[in-house]
Amino acid sequence: MDMAAPPAGDDRVLPFAVEGLDVRGRVASLGTSVDTIIARHDYPPPVSRVVGEALVLTALLGSALKLDGRFQLQTRSDGPVDMVIVDFDAPGRLRACARFDAARLEAAIAARATATGDLIGHGHLALTIDQGGDMNRYQGVVALEGQSFEEAAHQYFRQSEQIPTLVRLAVGEAMGGGDHAWRAGGLMVQFLPRSVERMRRPDLDPGDAPEGHNPAAGPDEDDAWVEAKLLVSTVEDHELLDPTLTREQLLYRLFHERGVRVFQPQAVEESCRCSSHRILAMLKRFSPEDRADMVGDNGRIGITCEFCSRHYDIDPADVAEEADAG
Repeated sequence: MDMAAPPAGDDRVLPFAVEGLDVRGRVASLGTSVDTIIARHDYPPPVSRVVGEALVLTALLGSALKLDGRFQLQTRSDGPVDMVIVDFDAPGRLRACARFDAARLEAAIAARATATGDLIGHGHLALTIDQGGDMNRYQGVVALEGQSFEEAAHQYFRQSEQIPTLVRLAVGEAMGGGDHAWRAGGLMVQFLPRSVERMRRPDLDPGDAPEGHNPAAGPDEDDAWVEAKLLVSTVEDHELLDPTLTREQLLYRLFHERGVRVFQPQAVEESCRCSSHRILAMLKRFSPEDRADMVGDNGRIGITCEFCSRHYDIDPADVAEEADAG
């Protein structure tokens, strides 16, 4: 094995099915892709963890899109990390950025309040699906009230998709030889029986509940889905992050007694859609007066991409020429 090569199974999403439990899902392992995105921004570790969770959740959700689709995860909130944006361009291109208040982040670290929910705070999470072509865009919005990305994903599926879903996310730093690299892993399972009746969840108002019924205990659930959730709940963070444990091996550990079938994996990579052409197209939409205000002391317009940190040094004459041609 070439030790310079990435671990087998890294930077991909693997779809699977457990037909004995009427479950389908995807499992993701992100190595170089997530580390490259985080390293380019040089985020503090707590912010890096938030971005890593958002990246692997986006990979799990976005990898279900068709070839020309796009998926975006975006948060707007009142926490120290008040904005996170992750773009997924099918078939597997990821980019991300976050905005945070350094002073508030330091206070959160001092108070040991660095869980994802603590750092994001209250606001909303928007998940936007654009399947391309003539398909309509769809956006689901989840209220953020200090919960994790896992919990927000569960809420999204309950209210938007109405599909029983369980999500596990993990982010960490791999150490070795004095170096460190960020890794992220995720697992999503969904209960999709052929019979719709088996997916139906009773909807009793507590005031109308029969005697002896405890609403806090939740509705009765299908035995197969209960078993699937119990199995997934045994997954530990280190298993989702271990570069020596392939996703196939992890799925076998979980579901070998029920039989698990895997499908063609989807490769994932860090890739930003910014380009000189896109920058020129954006600048030409400004008035000549606004563009003149953008010119620096060196006579050029400087633009830095918020996603990949690439800097563009633009000649104002090129923008004017592009605007005249358009």
